[in-house]
Amino acid sequence: MPRAVRCFEGVPTIVDVDAPPPTDEHVRVRVVSAGICGSDLHLASWNLRSTLGHEFAGLLDDGRPVAVEPVDACGECDACRADDYHLCVRGVRALIGVGRDGGMADQCNVPVTSIAPLPRALDPRDACLAEPLAVAVHGTRRGDVQPTQRVAIIGGGTIGQCALVAATARGAQVDVAARHDRQREVAQRLGARSLEPTDGYDVVIEAAGTGDALADAINRCKPGGAVVLLATYWDGHIDLPAMETTLREIRLVPASLYNRANGIRDFDVAVDLLSQNPEITRAIITHRFPLDAVAEAFDTARDRQAGAIKVVLEP
Repeated sequence: MPRAVRCFEGVPTIVDVDAPPPTDEHVRVRVVSAGICGSDLHLASWNLRSTLGHEFAGLLDDGRPVAVEPVDACGECDACRADDYHLCVRGVRALIGVGRDGGMADQCNVPVTSIAPLPRALDPRDACLAEPLAVAVHGTRRGDVQPTQRVAIIGGGTIGQCALVAATARGAQVDVAARHDRQREVAQRLGARSLEPTDGYDVVIEAAGTGDALADAINRCKPGGAVVLLATYWDGHIDLPAMETTLREIRLVPASLYNRANGIRDFDVAVDLLSQNPEITRAIITHRFPLDAVAEAFDTARDRQAGAIKVVLEP
């Protein structure tokens, strides 16, 4: 029987699962790579009944390589009709790997609309990185990052590194603040400089998800600039330096998941960026494990001081 990763009492565990054939509007993806997201580390403690994994890529039954945009939106609500399907009324139930079975498994049935064909230059072993990069593509677009702008990124994890890639692709000059040596080394490989002691950045991308990081982002932003909230705030709320934000008219720009603009999916933009520059995946993917070693893989993903950035499972 096919294997899948589900969590029991906070421990990611391999279980055997049924493998129903895909319905008419779905296709089967035989998973080649599945990234462990920081969100998965939190979701593991929730004891979800569904299979984890929203960052994954693989092969269709006919052998075609694909990445998966993990959204199963209704396609009919006001948000979906406006191409904002990431805001679908289904909410968390639309998220593959959260509200329904995901890609930390030998195989996964997904909607046809979630498929992103891979160009020949992009190996499906690396294409699981398309999902976090799509998050960054969406965030930099919402933050209206422009060529010649100065952009600061707070946080050197996967989302911070992907934000560096996305902002650089838009022509910006990017500086990164990261806590750990490996994160700083990877940022330099991808073209970043160290963060400068200034409050003159046009756009600051907060990719760490803490109150201190948000305060730092606001303080580094120039008057009238924008702070993009690209992180996930698992504590539920954080303190906001409201006086500083108001007096300097800092724009707070929340960004979640990805959607479509001018007929183009953020996800497809991410796939193109990965295919154009193999150094992105070589730099950001730091560890690979077989699916049977999922417990060790999760432990490694939690240990940032040991050098982990993106840890990938390979069924």
